Amino acid sequence: MTAIELVVLDMAGTTVLDDGVVEQAFQRAAERTGVAERMPWDEALQYVRDTMGMSKIDVFTHLSGGDVVAAAAATAAFEGACSEIVSEQGVAEIPGAAEAIAHMRDAGLKVALTTGFAPVTRDALLDGLGWRGLVDVALSPVDAGRGRPAPDLVLTALLRTGTTAVSAVAVVGDTSSDVQSGRRAGAGFVAGVLSGAHDRATLVDAGADAVLDDVTGLMPTLHERALLGTALARSS
Repeated sequence: MTAIELVVLDMAGTTVLDDGVVEQAFQRAAERTGVAERMPWDEALQYVRDTMGMSKIDVFTHLSGGDVVAAAAATAAFEGACSEIVSEQGVAEIPGAAEAIAHMRDAGLKVALTTGFAPVTRDALLDGLGWRGLVDVALSPVDAGRGRPAPDLVLTALLRTGTTAVSAVAVVGDTSSDVQSGRRAGAGFVAGVLSGAHDRATLVDAGADAVLDDVTGLMPTLHERALLGTALARSS
């Protein structure tokens, strides 16, 4: 089995505490743009929950009935609302996430953060957490081509970090689209975590190799499955 070289981690719900930020931002965007008026509110909100982790422009394109102009306006409103909420409420990590990432890098692994958010929101989260130097790269859909569940973010992380093979990549996320993205990229190990949007059954159905309570369980799991190189295994 190929030893893992790169860990690709989702942000909101996996390493960054969501605490309802996405739903709050969606509500503000919907109120400001009317993007979800074509369907009942409960149905629109459930769609947002079901598509957590996906590129927000894709989500709003669906909600707008394919109106790309309305979707772009709603996406901009959503990103603005996210920034407002981060400024108002602050931002927090999933407990133990920063330490877990530091452990990965100390062990010689490369670490990438990926998100469905635009760069402005991604960077606001990184700045709020003081994580600018914590990871090797942080990517949004605009950096890669397509958002999740397409494989583009994972493959771009591989290219940006010089990882030798997709089989040497581990992908971790809290949503079915995170898991599907890892599977479609051909990642050697794909894990779901229960710290965010989706439950165990949903993550397993999406193709997760393992479902962890949170990101702090990743290194022990890689060690147990002999997916770390000899030197890395000793450091875990």
